[in-house]
Amino acid sequence: MKATAAGKPATQPETVHKKSTPAASGKIHPVIIYPFRQPGDYTNLEQLFELVARLSTEGKKYAQPITVMDRKTHFANEGNKPFLDFKKNTVARHSKVLDAWCVDTCQMWYTGLGAAFEKGEENDVYWLIPGDFNYGTIVGREVLGRLHDLPEICLELQQDMCIGEIATDHNNSKQLIDTYGTFALLYNWFPAEAQEIRQYTERPRSEFFAVRHGFLGEALRRRWYAYEQTAVMLLQAVFDHRRISRFFVGNIPDLPEGRESLTSAMQQVERTERVLKTLWRERNQTKPGWTEHYRVLETQSEQIRRTALVLLQNLLA
Repeated sequence: MKATAAGKPATQPETVHKKSTPAASGKIHPVIIYPFRQPGDYTNLEQLFELVARLSTEGKKYAQPITVMDRKTHFANEGNKPFLDFKKNTVARHSKVLDAWCVDTCQMWYTGLGAAFEKGEENDVYWLIPGDFNYGTIVGREVLGRLHDLPEICLELQQDMCIGEIATDHNNSKQLIDTYGTFALLYNWFPAEAQEIRQYTERPRSEFFAVRHGFLGEALRRRWYAYEQTAVMLLQAVFDHRRISRFFVGNIPDLPEGRESLTSAMQQVERTERVLKTLWRERNQTKPGWTEHYRVLETQSEQIRRTALVLLQNLLA
């Protein structure tokens, strides 16, 4: 199990892998997020649900997996016999299908994690598994083979949240968005917390993560954002002095393959800014003089956003 577990910043020399007390018993609840757009090639999903089938045989360790499927996905494919057969014979066979109308992927997370949480207990861990990644390649299968380490870190090392980190080069679109958009905006609105988050992960918007029962319960009862919920949960973990770990997922691209479009990158930066502005107001609106402070940060944030969009246009166009 390869991970960086952190109750304190990862740059400190303490070894946090050692457990001073035995790990509490608990189950792992896999929550699979079915791709919004059904891929024409089922290879990646077949590999993913082979993993789900193997997990189902370990009943004492794993709860019944949940697969969240947006109803728009279902109705877009209601005349697609391979899709209907795959849903019935593979997805529903190895997991409980949770059909839901969702605004965005983060709402699918909310639906699936919430349903799993209601069936869970105090020491359980909830494991989000995105379905729209390239699991069908040799590298993808290798990633699937060790992906279960991610929730086991939370379970065995008693961490509150574990973030899966994808390997990318400096020209990768996700890397560029996080560098010039996500972290730049985080440093503006929550500078101290941003510094701490960066010691844990370079992927504050990762779709791979696991979370313990207590922390998930708190996150579910707070405002859940339709966008960039991972970054919000990381901020909440830092606010509350929770224990955060990192797990190296590997070099696996999402589907469809290729770089993010400029339009998509712009949307991601803009919605990150909206979320951070809202979260900052919620945390500071009772403080004296908060509106003046907000105006200053908002002006700076606008400059950061505009600079990020110019840089992304030059790099992704």
